[in-house]
Amino acid sequence: MIEAVERKIEQYIAQLDDAYVSSLYQKLPHGKRLRTKLILKIAGNNLRVIKTAATVEMIHAASLLHDDVIDDATTRRGKISINASEGNKRAIMMGDILYSKAFFELISIAPEVAKVISNAVVQLSLGELADVELSIRFHTNRDAYLKMLYQKTASLMEASAEAAAILVGKPREAYRTYGRHLGIAFQMIDDILDITSDSQTLGKPALHDFQEGKVTLPYMYLYEVLETEDREYLTSLHRKHLSSDEAAWIKTAMAKHHIIEKAYGEAKGLIHEAIALMEAQGEHDLSHIAKAMIEREF
Repeated sequence: MIEAVERKIEQYIAQLDDAYVSSLYQKLPHGKRLRTKLILKIAGNNLRVIKTAATVEMIHAASLLHDDVIDDATTRRGKISINASEGNKRAIMMGDILYSKAFFELISIAPEVAKVISNAVVQLSLGELADVELSIRFHTNRDAYLKMLYQKTASLMEASAEAAAILVGKPREAYRTYGRHLGIAFQMIDDILDITSDSQTLGKPALHDFQEGKVTLPYMYLYEVLETEDREYLTSLHRKHLSSDEAAWIKTAMAKHHIIEKAYGEAKGLIHEAIALMEAQGEHDLSHIAKAMIEREF
């Protein structure tokens, strides 16, 4: 029923009666629709469920448009980003349009669903701001990093699962926790793949996050085990366009100290907790989604 969600989004876009907005929407890569899959698996496929999934995907797309402007990104999932092709102003306004239309449609679904998802967007925006602030200088503030991950990525995943549970009367706390763990682990693994995958697989330059100023969990773990001279060298590379030798030094140091395995283990622990929660609810399909999360490559 993902196709029904796609049709609903297209219907919402068509209702705006703006050919340019429609053309911009057609240029957006759709991704894996993980949030839609969660909602449909939890709540089925009635009209309210489809509307909820459509609004969540519009919100997610809006956040990515703004994120690309903030990061000066030129690609998104292997395609040229809207800010690169159309300019920052148009990308920001397209994001605002998607946010606004999603909120307008949310109020017709259910008050509690609208409240849960709207609150996630507040958290998402706070997370974007925190990400910008944390990227200014090299840091090892793990708590601040995890809070930012929750706000920027996991909050909308959490809200998707909770909203779906609300729609069908399932225990919302269990599904909310599942969504939160899934979202944090998802971003942790994204951060790992930025280091381990090549540019073609990622759809963006490898090691892009560190060059953009993002100090993710692997870099924090690496800093902890390095000697003083190597710590200073690592911090000197922060926010720098890396040469092939500098990138190789980072990857070699990560391999020497088994950093990727340690970071992956933390994400895997969250996934196992999420799986246990869903197994207790008899939600085996949701367990499979979680398992696929720790095996993904893109």
